[in-house]
Amino acid sequence: MSLLEIKNLKKSFDDNVVLKDISLSVEKGEVLAIIGPSGSGKSTLLRCITGLEEEDSGVIDFDGTFGLVFQNFNLFPHHSVMKNITNAPIRVQKRKKDEVFDHARELLRKMGLEDKEDAYPCELSGGQQQRVSIARALAMNPDILFFDEPTSALDPELTGEILTVIKDLAREHMTMVIVTHEMAFARNVADTIIFMDEGVIVEEGSPDEVFSSDNQRMKDFLGKFYD
Repeated sequence: MSLLEIKNLKKSFDDNVVLKDISLSVEKGEVLAIIGPSGSGKSTLLRCITGLEEEDSGVIDFDGTFGLVFQNFNLFPHHSVMKNITNAPIRVQKRKKDEVFDHARELLRKMGLEDKEDAYPCELSGGQQQRVSIARALAMNPDILFFDEPTSALDPELTGEILTVIKDLAREHMTMVIVTHEMAFARNVADTIIFMDEGVIVEEGSPDEVFSSDNQRMKDFLGKFYD
């Protein structure tokens, strides 16, 4: 039984058809990377799965909990790092404060931010803010973690920090769906890769299968890997 199953998903904005009959599944412990050019529907797909957009038709079958890591961190600027991480588990999940704070400190240690719990987002680098965002998502004990281009707002040096964190989560068998423009990263960390273009899935398979595809659109997109 798949942890997440999507069947015949469609989404339009006025006359612009963004998703055209998308179907996919994600197994427990799987890392799925979604790649493709800008405007191909990748982020809209993620927003539909997580309820930020309402699909026009289709089925999204997922009964678990999820965490979502955004491109631009989306931390509350008036809250400390600790409050950003603990607010939802306490208020939404109604968990005990001591348990939540202990978990948050464990996550901050994991992210290399154990000395930042009283800091505010404006006092952190972009890479540190994104690591706090990941800790915040993990604090909800999600069944699936979704990443929407988590390194797009970062410079190359900070990008490496975040990719390392995600690789560590993959080694821990965290189920993840990652929209990314980092092709080498997708190839190294994903179990399955989906290539989208113009609202459809053009290619799907293991990294080796996708990166060696004979599909011309796929070859054009991944041209630098064939040099």
